[in-house]
Amino acid sequence: MASSRTAAADTAPNTDGAKKSAEDLEGLEAGLDALETVQIKRVPVTQVLIQKVLPPIVAVIAVVALWKVLVWGHVTEDYKLPDPSLVWDSLRLLWLRGELFDIIWTSVSRGLFGFLIALAIATPLGLIVARVNFVRAAFGPILSGLQSLPSVAWVPPAVIWLGLNDQMMYTVILLGAVPSIANGLVAGIDRVPPLFLRAGRTLGARGLVSAWHILLPASLPGYVAGLKQGWAFSWRSLMAAEIIAKSPDLGLGLGQYLENARNNSDMASVLLGIIMILVVGIAIELLVFAPIERRVLRSRGLAPNAR
Repeated sequence: MASSRTAAADTAPNTDGAKKSAEDLEGLEAGLDALETVQIKRVPVTQVLIQKVLPPIVAVIAVVALWKVLVWGHVTEDYKLPDPSLVWDSLRLLWLRGELFDIIWTSVSRGLFGFLIALAIATPLGLIVARVNFVRAAFGPILSGLQSLPSVAWVPPAVIWLGLNDQMMYTVILLGAVPSIANGLVAGIDRVPPLFLRAGRTLGARGLVSAWHILLPASLPGYVAGLKQGWAFSWRSLMAAEIIAKSPDLGLGLGQYLENARNNSDMASVLLGIIMILVVGIAIELLVFAPIERRVLRSRGLAPNAR
């Protein structure tokens, strides 16, 4: 009788323990399912307009209003700070002459083409630097140093080497953009968990196959950040080259338009040139790189509600 009671007493804790383990397992499975299922809610259009569109508009209006107040207050001479209406008149004049889009496209086409060339060079370079220790030790500091070097420093030697032509422009863009893109890829690869590479080797992914199917997809967040910075360097390098290098064979781009306005002491056109350079840079960022970055981050569950 006593032995049967003892057996029942021993069985009861085991039953409770098994029940508790089953409940813990169910909770764990439910938690994993919740993590895998990322709920992406559609943001109403009105909320997008209020949160994303309205603040920049308000900021622009505030800047123009402050500009107008400074003009009315005569804080400086009119030729140094022209009325905003004069800048608008300069823009309208370019539009009526049919020169506005030609000027913008001359610079944008150069910048995008040079950026694509830099992308084709910097991507394999970044892979090699990230994966080959000797190459990284030899060229890693050089890439970092080139990234910190002002792009305008490359214009004089590029003019001497290649002359006043488009090849000179593209060379300056490459020297400014390649280090940023390569360093961004290296930083992204450094953050790839080693487990991914071991799993890839187990499945037979080595060499270029491993780089294409494992390293590049896993390092996309850092790579995209490098692309954004590379475009910024490309655009700045191009503007520096267009401002310094003058030749009829180069055509009239935004940088050359800005320099011509300075030579003519036309401050309204100078400000218009600055505004157009700023607007193009922001437009490329918002229309090209921001959607790519959101998609990459959202696919990894890092920013599921970003819009």
